[in-house]
Amino acid sequence: MSEKKPIAPYLAIGLSTVAYGISKREDIKRNLDNIENIIHAAISTCNINMPIKIVALAEGALTGFTDEVYDLPHKLCANELFIDIPGEETERLGALTKMYDTHIIVQCKARWPEVMEDRYFNTMFILGPSGEVVHKAAKNHIWCRERSCTPHDVYDRWVELFGEGIDAFYPVYRSDEIGNIGTICCSDGEYPEVVRALAFNGAEVVYRPSEAMPMTGWGYPGGGGWMVQNRGHAQFNSLYMICPNVGPVYANPEMKHPFDVGGGNSHIVDYLGNIISYNASGNNTVVGGIIDIEQLRQFRVMNLNSNWTKDLRTELFKHMYDEPIHPKNLWMNEEPKLHDEVDDIYRGNIKTLLDRGSYTAPYHDFPGCKNQSPAMTEEEWREYSKMWKEWE
Repeated sequence: MSEKKPIAPYLAIGLSTVAYGISKREDIKRNLDNIENIIHAAISTCNINMPIKIVALAEGALTGFTDEVYDLPHKLCANELFIDIPGEETERLGALTKMYDTHIIVQCKARWPEVMEDRYFNTMFILGPSGEVVHKAAKNHIWCRERSCTPHDVYDRWVELFGEGIDAFYPVYRSDEIGNIGTICCSDGEYPEVVRALAFNGAEVVYRPSEAMPMTGWGYPGGGGWMVQNRGHAQFNSLYMICPNVGPVYANPEMKHPFDVGGGNSHIVDYLGNIISYNASGNNTVVGGIIDIEQLRQFRVMNLNSNWTKDLRTELFKHMYDEPIHPKNLWMNEEPKLHDEVDDIYRGNIKTLLDRGSYTAPYHDFPGCKNQSPAMTEEEWREYSKMWKEWE
């Protein structure tokens, strides 16, 4: 057993990069070219303060959001658009971690064939200084227009492979160099239980990339509910949050100008909930903040007031989740459905909460939100995707 040593303070940076939507896996190379250039520029600029030990990419940085924008069949996307971990993309990014003796935290939709064929999961992974994948986790909560499969959607299979404890769904990477790192993505962070689960599992730094408008635009001066949530996660759980937002996205080659879907507002939050780095722009920009793991550890063990998890009355809450809301195992035997059909599942969840008394029905019954963009069939997509040859 190695001797325990203190962890020196280090710099973490989060990158917001312009992203190009893809029509096939090979198109990811266009985004990797940009990411590689921005990593070189950001490290050479920011490492004048102290060593950069974490480089965090935003959600969508590698692929954009083709599957969601065009509501494509899940199986098609799994087999033609997304990546394997490890794979050629991790090899290219791993070369950078070796070059700079750092860690890169990445989000990308990826196949998990050991779980199930013809499925892809919104996946977060960490590449260590050796260039190898040292951590992998799946997004557990997706927004109503995301096409990814989640562990909950194939719950029985996931539990069969990985168990049903916190570590099966919220694993934490433990490092003698950068501390204990948890990874979530976008919609995951809209549930306070998610970061609390990582904190109970030992997380000291949590990566939560990207959020879209209008959530990032509510309120002033910027960051909206996304920033409010991340500051709360940090404060409630005494940990750091690294939150790079996706840059402007070219959904297809016909777009002369990209759509700034996230609105920028990347930030890093310390364990007191303070914003220690912020950038309003998401157009190939960087945020950088000092992570002091030893200071955090002292705060957690010396404090009798603001380290909230130490006196959580767990018995009071243990039955709160006895009755399910969102159905599990939805996609065990069929591929994830298109937006219109999934909308009905979420409406069913609302009815469950109304019937249970968690929600009280309003006086008037108005039509709610609906999908206003038609899905694309596989045949339509084959024809439409020909425009990507312009980028080649």
